[in-house]
Amino acid sequence: MGFLKRFWLVPLVIGVVLVGALFSINDIQSKQERAKAGWADVESQYQRRADLIPNLVATVQGYAAQEKSVLVEVTEARASATQIKVDASTLTDPATFEKYQAAQAQLSGVLGRL
Repeated sequence: MGFLKRFWLVPLVIGVVLVGALFSINDIQSKQERAKAGWADVESQYQRRADLIPNLVATVQGYAAQEKSVLVEVTEARASATQIKVDASTLTDPATFEKYQAAQAQLSGVLGRL
């Protein structure tokens, strides 16, 4: 009778091990699919970021062109403002003083855009 009890125990243990193995295989496959889906999300984000780079470059180039023009205007206004020398004769000559004031106003206007 002891032999029959042991005989049924072996197939039962083998069956439990096989069922556990099947569940493990299904779990591995589902985890693998989740990992693939996660990696696809990462690649999608990388592609989205790469697609935004040309827009960023265009924006920076636009601002650089605007900044260049402002810098040129500031430099020109500064040069014209410093060409007029201020001394006692400038203060007594209304035409020269008017030119000086116009150059200073132009420089102030350009600096306001800066």
